[in-house]
Amino acid sequence: MIEKVGVYCRLSNEDKDKKNKDDDSDSIQNQKSMLLKYAISNDWEVIDIYSDDDYSGAGVYRPDFERLISDCEAGRINLVLCKNQSRFSRDMEVIEKYLHNKFIEWGVRFISIVDNADTSVKGNKKTRQINGLTNEWYLEDLSEEIKKVLRNKRKDGLFIGSFAPYGYMKNPENKHELVIDEIAASVVRKIFELYKSGLGYYRIAKLLNEEKILTPSLYKKENGSKFVCCNLDYSKSEWSVDTVYKILRNQTYIGTLIQGKRTTISHKNHKTKLVDKEKWSVKENTHEPIINNDTWVAVQQRLRKNESPTRTGEIHFFSQKIYCEECKSVFSRNVYRVKGGPNGKRAYMQCKGAKKYRRCNNRSSIRIDVLENAIINEINLQIKKYYKKDSLENQYQSYIKTNNKYPDRVGALEVEKQKNIQKITEQNNYYRNLYEDKIKQIISESEFVTLRELYIKELSDNKMRIEKIEEELKLLNTKNEKKDNITSLFNKYKKINSLNKIIVDEFIDKIYIGKLNKETKEKDIIIEWNIGELI
Repeated sequence: MIEKVGVYCRLSNEDKDKKNKDDDSDSIQNQKSMLLKYAISNDWEVIDIYSDDDYSGAGVYRPDFERLISDCEAGRINLVLCKNQSRFSRDMEVIEKYLHNKFIEWGVRFISIVDNADTSVKGNKKTRQINGLTNEWYLEDLSEEIKKVLRNKRKDGLFIGSFAPYGYMKNPENKHELVIDEIAASVVRKIFELYKSGLGYYRIAKLLNEEKILTPSLYKKENGSKFVCCNLDYSKSEWSVDTVYKILRNQTYIGTLIQGKRTTISHKNHKTKLVDKEKWSVKENTHEPIINNDTWVAVQQRLRKNESPTRTGEIHFFSQKIYCEECKSVFSRNVYRVKGGPNGKRAYMQCKGAKKYRRCNNRSSIRIDVLENAIINEINLQIKKYYKKDSLENQYQSYIKTNNKYPDRVGALEVEKQKNIQKITEQNNYYRNLYEDKIKQIISESEFVTLRELYIKELSDNKMRIEKIEEELKLLNTKNEKKDNITSLFNKYKKINSLNKIIVDEFIDKIYIGKLNKETKEKDIIIEWNIGELI
């Protein structure tokens, strides 16, 4: 029987001696030369040469390897010749599948020259399996070493992503450093300012599409990036609510790198899975921010409030700002048809606890235009007081003495955080004991499963609470620092004639509406200022 040979060569690292991207490396050429000489010396007919340059020996797609397997199955070749077994594959599952199963079924012989593997020799099987295990361990060790290197790079604040986030590009002189791409960065700033001014996700996306601003994926493509989104029809690519949502929450824009959110399942399975949040790599001040801290904090505070846009796509400036003084429920906005109102309509606000849930006695509503005028007057009064004061220091000290709840709130949050950390430690100890009870058969399998589910839920709740506490602490710290210098805010405004979302957010934290005052025939309005009340 004439041996019809398929010569297979592989090299995983790109060789520097290539003359152009289509040339095989010298190492591949050396493999081919060795294998062809061996085939000729045995009077074998070489049917084809299969070469995979720059491909790993793990269980991943290799174009010429797939072609080789297809030709084996079709009976075109009956002998596969390699330099050594690891060139064919380093994956033990692939070795078992083909060398010890499919090749036998198809009548294909496998020979590797250097390590003397030959499937026609029965006593050679153990050697091939040992070689397979050795190569498998090599892959596993290599995978762990690569992950270790990447972890260290992330820890050092080096960017290791394949593509820079929208608004940035990789430094041409250092691929691990992000530098601002001013054209895209201007769009990012625009998105933050639009949201800060009161527009919702849909309205922002619509505005960007109307202005024909390229989406992040299209912008990358237009600028020569190799980034490919397999599910995207580039001809119909438009800004979406989801894209705006992600940009507004991306901490990269304040100079913070968050990496390691996903990892591969194993060195053999390259599908990715989510990594627990506490294991993410977070490094601050790694690159120049696009968004300043004040804008970031203002936007994050709005995002946490889950404000709902009106029919125009804008967020009303009183959204999530007005609360009931009696039950602390938020006030909801409603529009009614009335005679004499603009366009025959008039907007009111009413306690949701009274209107929807019937659990509050503060049932009467307040007209939004009346409330707006009252707030404008109160803000202008604060501005007037500011310019009458002898010094900013007196104002700030007055605020500290009368209104500052910052230290108490921070202290309470820190105590609660430590309690939750202690709870997690106790829960982990409890689970270890629970598992030991199961092993010792003190509890049944069904009891263990029930208790384990309860443990997982409680553990998840505690971790989520710690995350929320840390977010609130960060916002409180930034907010407190901002209160230390209110000069810049008052220098922006001499007098307020109308309200918008930015003005309301800058001056006011919350507004409480009380019951109708029998003497003034008006509702009491209590304002919690972001600036402290100037007296």
